[in-house]
Amino acid sequence: MAKLISIVTPCYNEEGNVEELYRRIAKVMENLPYEYEHICIDNCSTDSTVAKLKVLAAQDKRLKIIINARNFGHITSPYHALLQSHGDACILIASDLQDPPEMIVDFVRKWEEGFKTVLAVKPESEESTVMFFIRKTYYRMISRISEVSLVNNATGAGLFDKVVIEILRKLQDPYPYFRGLLCEIGFPIATVPFKQPRRQRGVTKNNFYTLYDIAMLGITNHSKVPLRLMAMGGFLLAIISMLAALGFLIAKLIFWNSFQLGVAPILIGMFFFGAIQMLFIGLLGEYIGSIHTKIRNMPLVIESERINFDVPE
Repeated sequence: MAKLISIVTPCYNEEGNVEELYRRIAKVMENLPYEYEHICIDNCSTDSTVAKLKVLAAQDKRLKIIINARNFGHITSPYHALLQSHGDACILIASDLQDPPEMIVDFVRKWEEGFKTVLAVKPESEESTVMFFIRKTYYRMISRISEVSLVNNATGAGLFDKVVIEILRKLQDPYPYFRGLLCEIGFPIATVPFKQPRRQRGVTKNNFYTLYDIAMLGITNHSKVPLRLMAMGGFLLAIISMLAALGFLIAKLIFWNSFQLGVAPILIGMFFFGAIQMLFIGLLGEYIGSIHTKIRNMPLVIESERINFDVPE
């Protein structure tokens, strides 16, 4: 019996892309010697995405749909869909077609070579130069401070053997940094480089908050370096403050009548130390927020509907 490959495509307001996405995935899988299921998880779209998916699912029982009760965000929704897969391997790609479905062939080839984890990486991209530079800088930084070696420029798309998926099920992480978890598991990771195309239809769902969210998630989940920098920075600033105070005292004692401290240094010092304190408190808040999210143990998503999951494989 042929092995089963699960293909997961998370979507939100992708009415202009889901039909082409379905066709391109079906075309790729026609040329591979595997059975497949296509799991599309919709994060409570407000356009006609779900309606179009239901039409396709009525024609092809291999297309399975999960509809979330509300928008649960870009982190938990794809992760939940991965855990619902039943394949010998599971492939995750974006539904905006910026992860070309044709990469599935390269993912499967690496899997057949024995890799349990395969990740797509984008050493170059057609997105804005500034955003691409910021992403590369972030991944370089997080790789240096992380407790495990991370894959630079990974998009999150890739193939994961059923062994990896089973480990992820046991972890029960309610708000995972997925790329970091894959590296923490420890299996050798194969990479598939590609040039990411520009989005052709629809509007990107990423904004400053979502990008900041995933950036801080990567830091708080996989590094204690910021916490230790706070402790060392506080100690260093205390020493500098004491030395500055001693210097001012000596200057005042030597030049008692002529030395005037003035208001400007006091204000500058107050604003500087106030800013440092706010930065440290903010970083501590991120770590505390991460802990709070995990101890609540909320489900990844709440589903409102499933389609075609009751169909025998």
